[in-house]
Amino acid sequence: MPRPIAAILPHPIDHEPASKEGGFAMTIELHTWNTPNGRKISVALEEMGLPYTVKPVNIGKGEQFAPAFVKISPNSKIPAIVDPEGPEGAPISIFESGAILIYLGEKTGKFWPADRRRQVAVLEWLMWQMGGFGPMPGQVHHFLQVANEQDRRYGLERYSKETRRLYGVLDRRLSEVEFTAGEISIADFAILGWAWRHERHQVDLADFPNVRRWYETLMARAGVQRGFAVALS
Repeated sequence: MPRPIAAILPHPIDHEPASKEGGFAMTIELHTWNTPNGRKISVALEEMGLPYTVKPVNIGKGEQFAPAFVKISPNSKIPAIVDPEGPEGAPISIFESGAILIYLGEKTGKFWPADRRRQVAVLEWLMWQMGGFGPMPGQVHHFLQVANEQDRRYGLERYSKETRRLYGVLDRRLSEVEFTAGEISIADFAILGWAWRHERHQVDLADFPNVRRWYETLMARAGVQRGFAVALS
């Protein structure tokens, strides 16, 4: 198993949740930046009561391409974690936010149902976020900054339409259930990371009342609030 690596930056930020549970004594390294994908993991760590240290990776300066970071994230994308107390007590590193969320859910038994039938809905909505509700609004973020008016107009028309369609899919689902998989789960944390940027997506949650109810419910949780308040950059 890979060994914990040195901090990418010289000043890691130690953070211990207000409520540490489960008897996990060793601190997880969270290599990340202040992005929707980064916030998924800080929220999950807070909600699960796991101690962690933030090791900022400044993606604006290209630090995601540093050899030390590439060792734990071969695709040079944040976030990644290093758990010194991995399976069988050996250190392990994990990249890709969806994989990290599943790993943390299995590690703690929280926000990840033990019943395989109930896991299906969690996986469906987690993959829905990874495949769509992230890449598509991410393109909106990109085209908002494109200087060429013709290119900008085309990109925004295409990806804003798809982003709103995805908000509609989520709204219909949340008209049937309180949370995306029925009970609150890692899928909600994944989706919340991107819904947090709804204003940047040029989406008014008043147009999607069930999403707004879900969003406000999650953002009122103490663990979620800590997960968004912790400095990641």
